[in-house]
Amino acid sequence: MSQLVVSAIRLTKRQEEIIKLVKEKGPITSEEIGANFNLSRATLRPDLAILTMSGLLDARPRVGYFYPGRRPDSLLAQQLETIEVKSVKALPVVIQQGQSVYDAVVTLFLEDLSTLFVVDEGGNLAGVLTSKDLLKAAIGKADLQAMPVDMVMTRFPQVMWIEESASVAQALDKLKQSQVACLPVLKGGRLPTGRFDLHVVMNLMEEMAQRHLEEGRGL
Repeated sequence: MSQLVVSAIRLTKRQEEIIKLVKEKGPITSEEIGANFNLSRATLRPDLAILTMSGLLDARPRVGYFYPGRRPDSLLAQQLETIEVKSVKALPVVIQQGQSVYDAVVTLFLEDLSTLFVVDEGGNLAGVLTSKDLLKAAIGKADLQAMPVDMVMTRFPQVMWIEESASVAQALDKLKQSQVACLPVLKGGRLPTGRFDLHVVMNLMEEMAQRHLEEGRGL
């Protein structure tokens, strides 16, 4: 599970430099890390919280931060096993079955997303549309205003999705295995109630890191 969490993290340049420094000079305190970057301890605390929670660094009171040299059990990974997808999911962006590909392109652009969910008259998931699907349709020089989304979407039986009662760890696992950008979050196996992607994971990590700091666990 730790590897799944680590693979989802997109480290900033500063976080990568912190890891490099700790590898070379650890154990090292947060004050010493700050001195190397000419930054205050308070400025570095969010970075250090994310790195320790994800298992990329370890820390000991009165000792400092060090590189574990192995893949430890991560506090973050353990917590993701207990958090349900429905508590962190993002809002779904849907389009009705039968609407045009042109409508889908406009919606995707306005919402600044890479994936749309296509629903039937009952509101159940009928399929998924990605920016790649729409690009293929546009390259084909078809009349996008006359072409229904049904012709280019991936239909429901072939769609990878996650039940809203599943854990974030399970969703992250499925996201990695399916190699898609976004998973529909469904209730009862058909009704879309949200979406799950790496943006959701990163927002959750930031919230958890903030709580981690507020509880005084940083060194």
